[in-house]
Amino acid sequence: MNKSTNSGARRNPWTRREFLMRSGALGVAGLSLPALLAACGGGGGGGNALVFDNWPLYIDPSEDGLVGSVERFAQASGVDLTYTESYNDNDEYFAKIQPLLGNDKRIDPDLIAPTFWMAGRLINLGWVDKLPLDKVPNKSNLEDNYVKPPWDPTGEYTMPWQAGTAGIAYNIDVTGRELKSTADLFDPAFKGKIGMLTEMRDTMGLILMSQGIDITTISTFEEAAAAFDVLEKAKADGQIRAFTGNDYIDDLVSGNYAACVGWSGDVLQLGKDSPNIRFVVPEEGGTLWADVMVMPKGTENTDAVAKWLDFVYDPVEAAQITTYVQYFSPVKGVQEEVAKLDPELAENPLVFPDAATASRLKSWANLSDDVDAQFADAFSAITGA
Repeated sequence: MNKSTNSGARRNPWTRREFLMRSGALGVAGLSLPALLAACGGGGGGGNALVFDNWPLYIDPSEDGLVGSVERFAQASGVDLTYTESYNDNDEYFAKIQPLLGNDKRIDPDLIAPTFWMAGRLINLGWVDKLPLDKVPNKSNLEDNYVKPPWDPTGEYTMPWQAGTAGIAYNIDVTGRELKSTADLFDPAFKGKIGMLTEMRDTMGLILMSQGIDITTISTFEEAAAAFDVLEKAKADGQIRAFTGNDYIDDLVSGNYAACVGWSGDVLQLGKDSPNIRFVVPEEGGTLWADVMVMPKGTENTDAVAKWLDFVYDPVEAAQITTYVQYFSPVKGVQEEVAKLDPELAENPLVFPDAATASRLKSWANLSDDVDAQFADAFSAITGA
């Protein structure tokens, strides 16, 4: 799935979920969704109802004789769950909820799943309430690095849904060698065959880390100015073939790209049919993103929210989700449970990073609105978006 769009720089219109759906990599979700109805009105009233607005193709469906998480939860809890898939773009969704939340009015969903940086913005705006974590015993299964993350310093407002990483995807038939560092993207030997993402935080995150900048604490544009200069020069010199969204996959497979900034989940799916396509977390580090569950301000169905959070943070239940979506689970104990379902997947480092890899994955700090705008404007000036 695609985790976000950058606030400012406009991405290719395909989300990663849409790419995987169109390419057949994940298959069709198969959920009977009252999504648009729930998102536009008629939210779950009463304490035993729940409306969760999530990204498309981001949960295991009921198919092939298996009961999906939505149905399992409803059966186990008795909660009247309306699970929607109408969260397709962070900025678009923000624009949809702003007229209500910005005027102290409720929106219908009881839970939504913005990407971490958007969640940070919603927290700063005061548009989300604290989660009912005192009623979520399984919160103890939250992976340690998400307990008090940069976007939610007190750890009271968010619980991650899924996570992933951006690193370097490359076609070894074109590069002729293994790649290890973000510096490889600027090797003159690959001039005109390098792709960068229109996701500012992923593209700039890799460059900043390669310069020794800690993206978890960055707070001013001046700290990143040199990195933007590097990107601007690479574009001017013809090193970069294009800035793209999900269609980097096509150029990578065809050999138009030797390498590009890419997402682990895409390469995991692609590698099944194209073993010449590789993915590596750069030695200097890769960006770690997460889509996180937050409770919009004024949500009344807090008991139902708590039941859902407790359900999906049960490692047995979370393993069902992971086996289908194949992104990083934020739940402790999931790898052991996935091993019972799919032993090969449980050993895949693109789904379960080893300790050395995990230590190199970093999430962006919360940027203030004015600094975020500076980053977005500078990036757009280079990409032409």
